[in-house]
Parts: sequence; C-alpha cells; structure tokens
Amino acid sequence: MNKKIKAGRKWIGAGILIFAVFMLSGCVDQQQGNTQENSREGTQESADTNDATEEKVIIATSMATVAICEKLDLPLAGIPDSDLYEPPERYQDLPKIGMPMSPDMEIVSSMKPDWVLSPVSLISDLQPKYDAIQTNYAFLNLSSVPGMYKSIEELGTIFDREEEAEVLVKEFEIFYENYQDKQKGKESPTVLVLMGLPGSYVVATENSYVGNLVKLAGGINVYPNETKDFINVNTEDMLERDPDIIVRTAHALPDMVMEMFAEEFKTNDIWKHFRAVKNERVYDLSYEKFGMSATFNYPEALEELDEIFYGEESAGEK
Repeated sequence: MNKKIKAGRKWIGAGILIFAVFMLSGCVDQQQGNTQENSREGTQESADTNDATEEKVIIATSMATVAICEKLDLPLAGIPDSDLYEPPERYQDLPKIGMPMSPDMEIVSSMKPDWVLSPVSLISDLQPKYDAIQTNYAFLNLSSVPGMYKSIEELGTIFDREEEAEVLVKEFEIFYENYQDKQKGKESPTVLVLMGLPGSYVVATENSYVGNLVKLAGGINVYPNETKDFINVNTEDMLERDPDIIVRTAHALPDMVMEMFAEEFKTNDIWKHFRAVKNERVYDLSYEKFGMSATFNYPEALEELDEIFYGEESAGEK
C-alpha cells in the first residue's frame, strides 16, 4: 500500500451520511511524534505506510481499542491489563502494558511501537507521553457508536484494512436503518443520565457514550447542547428539569457505585421530589454495556434501553 498517513492533529467531520446525522466533531485524532499541531480542519502529510501492517508494532491501550483491532484483523504487540474484560483469544498471551488510564510508558517505549492506539477521552493525559517517546499514535473517538465506526473506517485506511472496515461500517448502517424503523411512532422520554464514581457522580451528556446510546434509543437528554461529555450539576438544577426517567451507570467499581447510588437516593431528601422517583422510573444500567467507550455490544445496550423507555413499567428500581 503506497500512501501517506495524514498526521498532525486531524478532526474529521462527516465522512458518510450516517455519521453526519450525529454531527461528529472528530473520529481518529492521529499524530506522529512531535508533529506541529494543526487547526481542526487542517492535516499534515507524514508517516509513510509502505511497510506491511504485519511488520508494524501496534499497541492498543484499552480493551475497546483491542476489540476494534480484532475486528480489523490487526496484529498487536501489546494490550492493556483489565480486571473486568478478557482479551480476545488471539491476544491473550501478549505482553501487558498497564491499565488503560495509565499505561506503563517504560514498557511501551521498550517495545518500540510504530503505532499506539487509545481512546480520545484520554488524549490530554496520554498525548504528551506518546510525544515523549516519539511514536505514531491515533486517538479513536469512542464517545459514540457512529464515532467508533468512523474511527474504524479511518483505521482501515491507515493499516490497509479497507475491506474489513467497509464490512463493519455496512453492518452498522443496515442495523441502524432497521433500528430507526422500529423506533418510529414511539414517544421519546426525557432522561437524566448519571455516571457514578466511588464517592461521587456526574451528569452524562449526549457527548458521552452512554449519552449517545440514550439518544440513539430515542431518549431526550435533559442536558442538551453541552460541549463536555460529563458535567457537574447540583440536584436542585436536576429537579428543575424533572426527567421522565433517571438512568445510572458506573465509570468503575460498579458494585460499589451502585451501592453509593442506592444510599444517595435513600438518604438525600431531594430525590423523593423527582417525578421519575415517584413513578419508580429509576434504573441501574448494566456496567458491561454502558461503560466509557463504545463497544460492539451496543445492540444489546439499545435493547436494554428500549425496555426501559418503552417496555412495561416495572415496580421498583431495576
């Protein structure tokens, strides 16, 4: 494959129509070493890809990026540690490079990677570290399902996997077209999305993965038009927006977080004034399906939201 990688900071707009619908601001943010940062629309030619992909040393630093690499049939040299997810069988015996949020850069550097692949949510933490070891890197937009597929499309170009990427993108297009047909005529509920961490919680907007799933399922986020994926909001402001439904999920340590949520809703008097609480429309989402990064189990996640939004109401919290 004789082409150049577009390097420097690159923010892609709509690639194909289905991605334009969701107004993606960026998909794969890729750069080589200390290449000077460009504008959002600008690109810079760099990083030749004449060598076969199989000869390149590629490291994936999150399990979500590992899953994408498997779908694209990419050989990996290193994968992250994970307490919650088993890596695909083909990657199980590979060296571990540390946790996704804080990879061991000594290990990463010692492997002399040609490319390091990470989720864009960690760009501010990881980009300086990748610059320091002067390696090519790509940050994938895993904050939405369309963003994931746009990233897949771009990785297909980078690593000579256009055919594999095209198959995956087409599968999503067909799925979502059919899914939208099934959603027609359903009344959209207003939804407050809470993302919990041990000891605290934040509001998830449409720019987060769980917020994107809520949007795809037809829910109306009570915090629209936000620029950040997560925001700190006081409960009085949440009450003013009075959502039909409250959904809760966890960033990490789901058992501890869900216990925290249960205690918070039990002891903080303000929650009893929410219509969603009065109507018993508070639901705990499955951690495996509603994490921080888009994954290929999004159809199951949407099915879970369908039941919450449009299925028969159940007594008590789920």
